[in-house]
Amino acid sequence: MTVPPPLFDTALARRRLIRARRAGYADFLLARAVDDLDDRLGAILRRFTVAVDLATPNAMVAERLRLSDRAETVLRLASAPETSGGLLAIGDPEALPLAPARFDLAVSLLALHAVNDLPGTLVQLRRCLKPDGLFLGCFLGGCSLIELRQAFGEAESEVEGGISPRVAPFADLRDVGGLLQRAGFALPVTDTDLVTVRYPDPFALMRDLRAMGMTNVLTERRRTPLRRATLMRAAALYAERFSDPDGRVRASFELVWVSGWAPHESQQVPLKPGSAGARLADALGTTEHVPFLDSKREP
Repeated sequence: MTVPPPLFDTALARRRLIRARRAGYADFLLARAVDDLDDRLGAILRRFTVAVDLATPNAMVAERLRLSDRAETVLRLASAPETSGGLLAIGDPEALPLAPARFDLAVSLLALHAVNDLPGTLVQLRRCLKPDGLFLGCFLGGCSLIELRQAFGEAESEVEGGISPRVAPFADLRDVGGLLQRAGFALPVTDTDLVTVRYPDPFALMRDLRAMGMTNVLTERRRTPLRRATLMRAAALYAERFSDPDGRVRASFELVWVSGWAPHESQQVPLKPGSAGARLADALGTTEHVPFLDSKREP
């Protein structure tokens, strides 16, 4: 059986992230996700013993966890070397160097959309959690950069007679809950936050993507340089179709949030169908209607 090539060039992705950090990482999207994470953890009346930050692009999450005192010990597992306070390890998010049942909190922001084996990574995350440990993650979803994808797709078709892969295929919200269940998480929850960022022109968006280390790292990417004619046509299409009355253009980033717990006997479980001890109609003080029987009644 032929094994398909990996979707992402992970070595190139690490180099692009290192370059972005050195030049000044554009952290506006990550900062929003960190604030949202703070709110979500604030609803959990619990202090965690040992937490791990998995491959978030910079140390912002680990630092927030330490300052908030929500975890006694915080380990950061980074995909590339960095200067960071506290406990730091370098590792591959798809081959986690973490002991089983070691952590009671695992967090990962804006990283898991770029792993080649998301189901496998989720399984490893669940294994590294103690029973009743929590995983909270945020990654880019399928609506992200849809404007850029459309503009480049049409521009390449017009100018070069074909389309090359430029923007990664992001996970769909409808599939993520199933992935959490397959990985063995209990009580999985998913939701989405669509963030619209406005730019003076499409080139400003492209500069931000470079400053986030989010330029094209697809294995099947075209290796020849981008033609100037294609780039200019894509920018023109983008401005024509996705600009506001003031001339600024829009860019969509869909933040998909996921959470799940390592199974534990204390957790709530759904009742079996038909096992309820009371009828909903009685609780509401109404008459119960059975559609099949009602349809057989004479008018």
